[in-house]
Amino acid sequence: MNISHINHEGVAQLNDDHQQGVAARAESFAKAFGMGDCGRIMGLLHDKGKEQLEWQKYIQGITGYNKAYANIKTGPNHSYVGAVIAQKQYSQIAPLIAQPIAGHHRGLYDYCDYIEETKRGIPQDVTIDMPIPYQLPNFSKTERFDLHHIVRMLFSCLVDADSLDTEAFMNPEQAKLRGSHATMPELLNMMKKHLLELKSNAPDTEVNRIRNYVQERCIQDSQGDVGFYSLTVPTGGGKTLASVLWALHHAVRNHLQHIIIAIPYTSIIVQTAATLKRIFGEDNVLEHHSNMNPDDIKDKDLCERLQLATENWDYPIIVTTNVQFFESLFSNKRSDCRKLHNIAKSVVILDEVQTLPLDFYRPIVDTLNTLQRVFGVSVLFTTASQPILSGRIEGANPKASFDALSSVHEIIPDGIELHDKLRRVALQFMDGAKSYDDIADELSKHQQVLCIVNTRRDAKELYDRLPKEGICLHLSRMMCPTHVSATIEHIKTALKLQKNQPLRVIATQLIEAGVDIDFPVVFRQEAGLDSILQAAGRCNREGKHDICTTYVFSLGKEHPLPPGFMTQTNNARLNMGQQHDWFSPEAMTCYFKQLHSRVDNFDSKQMQELLYKPACEFEEAARQFHLIDDQTTSVIINWKESMDIYEKLLSQGPSYDLMKKLAHYSVNIRKRDFEKLQSMGAIEEPFENIYAVTNPCFYKSDTGLTIDNQWLEETFII
Repeated sequence: MNISHINHEGVAQLNDDHQQGVAARAESFAKAFGMGDCGRIMGLLHDKGKEQLEWQKYIQGITGYNKAYANIKTGPNHSYVGAVIAQKQYSQIAPLIAQPIAGHHRGLYDYCDYIEETKRGIPQDVTIDMPIPYQLPNFSKTERFDLHHIVRMLFSCLVDADSLDTEAFMNPEQAKLRGSHATMPELLNMMKKHLLELKSNAPDTEVNRIRNYVQERCIQDSQGDVGFYSLTVPTGGGKTLASVLWALHHAVRNHLQHIIIAIPYTSIIVQTAATLKRIFGEDNVLEHHSNMNPDDIKDKDLCERLQLATENWDYPIIVTTNVQFFESLFSNKRSDCRKLHNIAKSVVILDEVQTLPLDFYRPIVDTLNTLQRVFGVSVLFTTASQPILSGRIEGANPKASFDALSSVHEIIPDGIELHDKLRRVALQFMDGAKSYDDIADELSKHQQVLCIVNTRRDAKELYDRLPKEGICLHLSRMMCPTHVSATIEHIKTALKLQKNQPLRVIATQLIEAGVDIDFPVVFRQEAGLDSILQAAGRCNREGKHDICTTYVFSLGKEHPLPPGFMTQTNNARLNMGQQHDWFSPEAMTCYFKQLHSRVDNFDSKQMQELLYKPACEFEEAARQFHLIDDQTTSVIINWKESMDIYEKLLSQGPSYDLMKKLAHYSVNIRKRDFEKLQSMGAIEEPFENIYAVTNPCFYKSDTGLTIDNQWLEETFII
């Protein structure tokens, strides 16, 4: 009998038992999108290569199961064998299942590498069973951009099934932590109870009446079939709770399994996840992003359950980043792809969808199309400034143009009236270019004021010029995530409890979308219309005043906008001419048409050439698909508890938990700034590619990391 695994107690799991277990799990996962037979066959074939005598000697030797083989330290490749059998016995579905089998440990291959890997024949000591009957998947409605996602989704089914079956045998105590969760109907009842409590304590204001109206519309409109939906609500309209309310009703109606909320900014994720955990409990809401801190969770069993759940998203509600969501859908790695099958038959809420990078717009839109048609996913787009998502996207030339989504159903049909009712802000464009001193003088005239600028350097320069009377705060990514979160909480507390003393905040656009703050006056450096309106959403948010003003200013030529997307968006706004109503949906449509007309390639990394064909280049596509061109280096800084954790790193060495904790005390910097710190002897490298600036002189309690007064020019959205 062939062995698959040997646990710490010296008990062997037979290979046939393992393959049957994986087959059952993979079949149940793939049934969600009508390919259960493919899942079953992959499970039965994936470890056939372990039947090789040399592999049997290897597993028994390295585990001490048979000391006669103790000198054997490496075994033959076992993964390719099942792929070759699939090609021979299941030729009709081999294009779907052979790659996942071959790559179930190392990841999906580029096509030429896959062909090279499977050139070898089937070893003589591997038995070839009779093929089992299977039903061919229905490909009548598939598009050329569907195939790579189907292969990747089947890969996900296989690797998660393989991991779970192995875990159940090797570590049954850990497997028990993957407990059950509330059902969608149960979660819906929790939401209804929460909203009743909110309404019973809420004052009867125009803003609250509109929020109630939006929720009622979401309930009424949730009974449609799986498809594309849009919730376009002005800032302050309560779209976060309304969108989850819609998703719960829609999931119950269509028997969907999960609600996945993808958000562009980690600051919004933390806020959104905290709100949802208060409603549904921590056992039902999974946060998956780089700023998640295990130390924030006191219940260690719960902490371990959450960490396990990030592997495969086996939670009813997942809150994650756009980057995590889309880069996983284009990854070739086992660890990234393992969770993908849990996206099938789910509701995906894409928040602030206008932030999706135009360089990847074509493959992203095509991916959403595939998720809806092939995998039964409903997608809800939520934003205060809806981009163009359906119909024809017209780029700078015919080659750049493409067909987007066929139709997107708007939940709030009377969006114009809603914008009128929620009109709490007037935009005022200031004449002429301003200096830092000009803007600092203007800000000093206001008791409570928020100023949002485009770069970290501008934020620092303006902050330095402000009088420090009352509360004066700076907010940028030169501050570590823990520092950013603490500063946002400081702002919220000051707005609520310290109304009689000055509060002036200088921030980059990390505060611009989704952060629940409410200033009577906002200043915004020139930018795209969507960014300006997001900034205006931090002004008179609760409608406590009749009309407040958001001022839009430009800095002089010596402070140009960062090149690239920021300049594109600003020029698109300037080219619109004079709009009488910048807040109207028509203005937003005009703006995005202008913006699209300036883009000469919506697929800058050539995903179509790499993936829209039978011979997919999975590994190269994964290398190229990065939503953020983040050519930065992360450095650990000296602030608050960071050095205590750093000392543990020095004494214990790197570990997942320590590096996760230190990520909360790290700042990402450009190469030139890293080199400048290096030249000053400020950079330590205790372990390979782990860097720290431990000298407290380089980290200020008000402005964060300082690099000889040179501040980063570019703004990153993470």
